Amino acid sequence: MRVRNLEVDGEALGDKPDLSSSTDDPSHARISAWLLDRIGVGKIHTDDKLPPEEELAASIGVSRMTLRQALGSLEAQGWIERKRGRSGGNFIREPKVAVDLSGLPGFTEQMRRANVRAGARIIRAGLVEASADITEALELGSRKDVFEVVRVRSARRQPLALEETYLPAHLFPGLLDRRLTGSLYGLMRQHYDLAPHHAQEWLEPEICSADHAELLGIEAGAAVMLVTRKASTVSGVPVEFAHDRYRSDRTRISLKTGLDPHMATGLSIEPAD
Repeated sequence: MRVRNLEVDGEALGDKPDLSSSTDDPSHARISAWLLDRIGVGKIHTDDKLPPEEELAASIGVSRMTLRQALGSLEAQGWIERKRGRSGGNFIREPKVAVDLSGLPGFTEQMRRANVRAGARIIRAGLVEASADITEALELGSRKDVFEVVRVRSARRQPLALEETYLPAHLFPGLLDRRLTGSLYGLMRQHYDLAPHHAQEWLEPEICSADHAELLGIEAGAAVMLVTRKASTVSGVPVEFAHDRYRSDRTRISLKTGLDPHMATGLSIEPAD
């Protein structure tokens, strides 16, 4: 994308923040909030270059130190990248979305934790015959039918993840007649009383195929993080087998761990085949 050099009196920066009003927020916090608002309404875009600090500080009516406090806060959040040198400056960036896998959240809950709104686009949803690995994971036995739900999940108007979810068809009658663009875990809980309670998950990097790349809006061969999950109810009934592929350029995955003397399970590292 071509870099756009913003001007202090240009439309992108609009009206400057009013720092004369009485408020508990310090000036640097109000400047940060003002810049975030300009980004949020689409006036300032990713890769835009802010005006020189001296000019921007003067136009707002603050010292350069106060402005730097504001920019430093945004830099810590990932919204600004500071570059040195002749072609350096303060550039607008889009921070990665934090994906917190702690506690077995669905994508909708993950985005709620990250304070962004989740979206979904259904690629396909139907009744299919389970493959051997799905049959084993879901302990289907002679039952071979599963519901396959493939969705592209998004946030900030950008695709973030590709979900391939498989649910035992005999446990979720009428699932395909329900709204599938929201939380599947919510449907499983509210309509079937079969919400996942615990799961085993495997995280591994993967080179994105051409088909997956097209759905995610990235180049074929780009790196994604593959999360494979087998989830069960509180009574141990397997209810979900899934492959979730997260864009590595827009997401950052985290997982809270700890020591529990009453549990023998935990994080393990398996050698690749």
